Amino acid sequence: MSERTRVSGAVPGAPARGGGSGNPREGTDTGPREGESTASGTSERERRLPLAALLALATATFITSLTETLPAGVLPAISADLGVGEPAAGQAVTVYALGTALTAIPLAAATASWRRKRLLLAAMAAFAVANTVTAVSPDYLLTMAARFAAGMAAGTAWALLAGYARGLVPPHLQGRAIAVAMAGIPIALSLGVPAGTLLGGTLGWRTAFAAMTVLTLGLIGWIAALVPDLPGRRPERRTAALRVLAVPGVVPVLLVTLLFVLAHTVLYTYIAAFLGRAGMGGSTDLVLLAFGAASMAGLWFTGAHIDRRLRALTVAGVVLVGAAAAVLALSVGSPAGVYAAAVLWGLGWGGAPTLLQTAAADAAGDAADAAQALVVTLWNAAMAGGGVVGGVLLGLFGALSFPWSVPLLLAPVLLVVLAARTRGFPSHRPAPAGPGGG
Repeated sequence: MSERTRVSGAVPGAPARGGGSGNPREGTDTGPREGESTASGTSERERRLPLAALLALATATFITSLTETLPAGVLPAISADLGVGEPAAGQAVTVYALGTALTAIPLAAATASWRRKRLLLAAMAAFAVANTVTAVSPDYLLTMAARFAAGMAAGTAWALLAGYARGLVPPHLQGRAIAVAMAGIPIALSLGVPAGTLLGGTLGWRTAFAAMTVLTLGLIGWIAALVPDLPGRRPERRTAALRVLAVPGVVPVLLVTLLFVLAHTVLYTYIAAFLGRAGMGGSTDLVLLAFGAASMAGLWFTGAHIDRRLRALTVAGVVLVGAAAAVLALSVGSPAGVYAAAVLWGLGWGGAPTLLQTAAADAAGDAADAAQALVVTLWNAAMAGGGVVGGVLLGLFGALSFPWSVPLLLAPVLLVVLAARTRGFPSHRPAPAGPGGG
């Protein structure tokens, strides 16, 4: 298969590959297409990312990530409105994560043959319905059920987004494509959560969730108009989620995902408690803003270099987050030290979603879709577990113990990354397979 034929089936406006047959050439004309009369046109397409489509995927990660953490910023209002205590209201975040963690694998398997655009539109529509129910629900149990459903929809989307982004570009641009698609996560953490908290505090928490519905409806139109379709995976090409564990390199990536996200979540979830104990309780928003801005810088750098330096970037990310935690632990009473730690933390963490999704897809090869579902499951299990572990640490050792827990969790992460130099986190990335629907 020529490179021109493979790439031309993966750009906006081009037909979906092979009509779902799995053969990019089947049913296609190998001659020049309209507007594609010279090799220079092909070369230009190979150098450019389909930004309109990738930014739509990034918006999907933004909305789903923001919706997951939004209740934390409006917890007192939810508690008062639904007539429950704040600990019970706080389970809105846990239930969402559980909805994703418990259903990502079975839903990914059940929808593996669906065309990618159809599946993403269905997930976003379900997400809009769940957020609408949350916005109008007068009952605590109904609200929790809606949050669980929203987590299911988000998990379905997250399991396909990285593969979708890879499938839209030629192999040498796949890392950058995932970086763009994952950009919604740091943007949600740095800008979305404060904005949602402000909106909820000004107009009410229900308005904040209704705004998520409005954004989602706009995104559905965007996807329908500008995101190319890709085929699902034929039954004979699917890999069971648990069977992918036997593929060399997959288990190290999953172990790194679990521990890296757990270490981050313990600190992030309880950063307000730590800053309050450190005498900076009124600066939580500014510290998180510094973290978020640095995360976007880290993501940009990762996207620029991931296709050649995945292993080095992963090692650097782990080391930076560990160093940030150590600086934070030693900076109690020093605002300058805290802000410096937040910047190091963001630089190290910003590229983590892209690095882990790319490493999983590279290691799994043809079983990338199953590996992505496992990454999503472990990611959200770690997020839920981070709240539990952090609560135990808070009760036993106090808020100042959080930064010290991070290096302990990251030490085995660094060892696994360093050991997985041939499979999982290789010194040189393997030549990716041709783009697929993921």
